[in-house]
Amino acid sequence: MLALASAASLMVALDTLVVSTALSTIRVELDASLAALEWTVNAYNLSFAVLLMTGAALGDRFGRRRGFTIGLAIFVFGSAACALAPSVEWLIAARAVQGAGAALVMPLGMALVSSAFAPERRGQALGIYFGVTGLAVASGPVVGGAITEGLAWEWIFWINVPLGLVLLPLISRRIAESRGPDGSLDLVGLVLVGLAAFGVVWGLVRGNLAGWSSAEVIAAFAAGVACAVAFVAWERRVVDPMLPLRFFRSRAFAAGNAGVFFAVASLFGAVFFLAQFLQTGLGYGPLDTGVRLLPWTLTLFFVAPLAGALVDRYGERPFMVGGLLLQGIGMGWIALIAAPDMAYASMIAPLIIAGCGVSMTFPAGQNSVVGAVPPEAVGKAAGTNSMLRELGGVFGIALLVAVFAGNGGYESPAAFVDGVAPALAVTAGLSFVGAVVGLALPGFQHELRPRDVVPGVELEADAPVGPDELEPQRAV
Repeated sequence: MLALASAASLMVALDTLVVSTALSTIRVELDASLAALEWTVNAYNLSFAVLLMTGAALGDRFGRRRGFTIGLAIFVFGSAACALAPSVEWLIAARAVQGAGAALVMPLGMALVSSAFAPERRGQALGIYFGVTGLAVASGPVVGGAITEGLAWEWIFWINVPLGLVLLPLISRRIAESRGPDGSLDLVGLVLVGLAAFGVVWGLVRGNLAGWSSAEVIAAFAAGVACAVAFVAWERRVVDPMLPLRFFRSRAFAAGNAGVFFAVASLFGAVFFLAQFLQTGLGYGPLDTGVRLLPWTLTLFFVAPLAGALVDRYGERPFMVGGLLLQGIGMGWIALIAAPDMAYASMIAPLIIAGCGVSMTFPAGQNSVVGAVPPEAVGKAAGTNSMLRELGGVFGIALLVAVFAGNGGYESPAAFVDGVAPALAVTAGLSFVGAVVGLALPGFQHELRPRDVVPGVELEADAPVGPDELEPQRAV
């Protein structure tokens, strides 16, 4: 079950950034403008982020395995449509379809894994799940460049089709169905949160191109904030809310989500620029770049499962805070030494430090969020966390691109380094902000209590509590 969910999440996470190193080829072959090239990346991230909460809610209502399967089928269809695209407009639309499928796969995959494992094993399982996902995100630009160089850009998308067709029947047979609370579907909440996310993401995506003070961007942010306020007001009054706001009274839930937001903002920004730095700044090819990123990317695969197991024993706060500090130190180190003539060997140590740090952060954040809610609410918690994670990635890339554009460019390796050094410094800053947020996570005490830890959600006084419903307590 864990292997199937991880394989599907790998496909979805890989396509977040896999197209970035194929943009030059796509521009020539499809006669695409700069704005169109930007949307081949952002159309996926936009529909992904906007529909995440919707995907989680639909899975809770109609079945998580069913929604997971439908999402994977939509993703495979979108991938084939991308590979067959005769024009850049077709490609952009197909990328949006991919993102819609991914919005079902990612939150429901996390919910299925979380509900399938007992509390004492959940952190280790999530560590494996997000180790695979993190590896896919970090290697996306390298994989895209290698495939584009060795085959053709269309094969970036074709590889999803056979893998998806193999996974679909296995998921139906090997993964048990699960649901959230059998309540009514909060359609008003779905629309409001979708519009809120769309407005904020649109503003972030369009800020660099249209101008951060333009009427379009200001209106997008204003509309997004207004819809978010309306969403909060609606969720406070509706009988069966999509996102019970009492969840945020839990420090574990609120701080875990905020920490993951900054962690992903830092990670996506670093992935976006490090692969380009090795190619544009230091002159390596796509395959050489992939090999030289291994000290960073391999830590995501090996350290995350270990960190997940240790989180179950010692709690989330030390791994969230320590991991983000290490990520910030590694990225800040590279920002200080970046130069067109630098030796690659000087990057190995900071890459390892940063990789170990982010590998510690994800299982801590995810375990904190899903462990703060009762089992029947895991889907809603996972959807919230997934949307904030994706929005963090969009925010991180948009912020770093703005910093890069204000300080450097692609005219020469020296000009590129002039931009990438301050951009990576901002990446480090995002990590340090996340570490400060992580200090708000509850401590950890080695005693047993019911795992329903959200204020306002308690067991009935005469309800029996079995051993499988107990977990070590977080000190409040």
